[in-house]
Amino acid sequence: MKLPSFLRFANQWFSRTPERALDQAYRAALKIKAIEDEHFNGEKISTKSRNYGNNTISYFKSDLNKYLNIIRVRLGEFKTSRSFVALYSPQSANELNGRARINLDRSEEFDIESQAIIIEKLNFIDEIIAKYSRSNTVDRSLSLIPLSPNQVVPSNPERQVSTNTDRDRSQGWQREAMSQNNSLESMSDKTGAVPRSIIRTVNRIQKELDPKAEEEVVQKFRNSRDKTIISIKFILTLIIVPILTQQISKTFVVGPIVEHYRSHIEPVQFLNIDLEEEFVQELERYEQKLHFQSLLLSAPEISHEEIEGKVREKAQELNHEYQERGTNSVKNVFSDLMSLLAFGVVLLTNRVELTVLKSFMDDIVYGLSDSAKAFIIILFTDMFVGFHSPHGWEVILEAVSRHLGIPENRDFIFLFIATFPVILDSVIKYWIFRYLNRISPSAVATYKNMNE
Repeated sequence: MKLPSFLRFANQWFSRTPERALDQAYRAALKIKAIEDEHFNGEKISTKSRNYGNNTISYFKSDLNKYLNIIRVRLGEFKTSRSFVALYSPQSANELNGRARINLDRSEEFDIESQAIIIEKLNFIDEIIAKYSRSNTVDRSLSLIPLSPNQVVPSNPERQVSTNTDRDRSQGWQREAMSQNNSLESMSDKTGAVPRSIIRTVNRIQKELDPKAEEEVVQKFRNSRDKTIISIKFILTLIIVPILTQQISKTFVVGPIVEHYRSHIEPVQFLNIDLEEEFVQELERYEQKLHFQSLLLSAPEISHEEIEGKVREKAQELNHEYQERGTNSVKNVFSDLMSLLAFGVVLLTNRVELTVLKSFMDDIVYGLSDSAKAFIIILFTDMFVGFHSPHGWEVILEAVSRHLGIPENRDFIFLFIATFPVILDSVIKYWIFRYLNRISPSAVATYKNMNE
């Protein structure tokens, strides 16, 4: 009697999940609106307010971020649960009796009223979110730094900036990027009548005397901060999402299917010849160990029948162990494919973040000193394409083979070691000659001196 009541309660709780999630999001939006009306005269919570100091604004900002996160999470729960609830229908309308149809008609009238309430709540939530989504979009777009003046920043219709102020900030950001590129390209310009150093000094003095210089410095700092935050979050996403996908799919999706299929196979069947040879060698070592113990004077004498029985027990134990290793290797193959698919989906759905990450890595690499660049290049090349690198590649390939349950082909491993490090070394040398030599010739000179 307890199980049907529990199922009935679980069904009611699940069917009310969309309404419960929407109410929580609506209450969070009401709290944001209350803060705006009480402390900001009905306007948005912003750092531009002159009524409060930085600490007070930070306090309101923390509450704002908390409520916005609640709204996003609960709206996602509302959409997901509502789709499942809409798909779930225990009985069709033709199968209902007369009393059930009357209740169904009444529920339809109630659904019309509740639908109007849901639309009203969603409209209010959208109005609150729209005030702050545009500012976040501007900050993220400003964090992108194109490599050339003609580069187009990736965008989609949902991330376009609509206000004139945001457009002016975006144009200012583009002018700043173009000036940076022009400063890089000015090294190859022809020498004019006035030395370039004097011109650069005059331009620097003009910028320092500009009344808007402080605002530009603050804006640069905010852009750099936003770019760092976005890049770190995206890197963590690229690491965590594939790992979680691999573990979850291996445990809950691939694992049960593979175990169900392998349970119908004969108990003695190895995934590859390497596992079978390792099984035989370990069993032979165990048998030799028993014979060695029986030859010792201090050990009790063991008959041939007892040795054979112990070897048979050890064979059953090893058979179960190697069957588990083979099953685990098959699970790894499919779960790794799913993790690669998840990695690709993250890259395709976050192209803006990928562009920000590329700019962030460029700033880090090209911002290092010449000696640091040379040290990193030498360390990387010696580790992957140096004299001792074949041993490391051999260990990596053997570990990958064991992980995927593939037999270790020595010919393939030696062929890979003979070709891939050479290709990688050529790519590194081309990068040094083509890009690093143009951007930082002193780093290339330092690299040559350290390498010699």
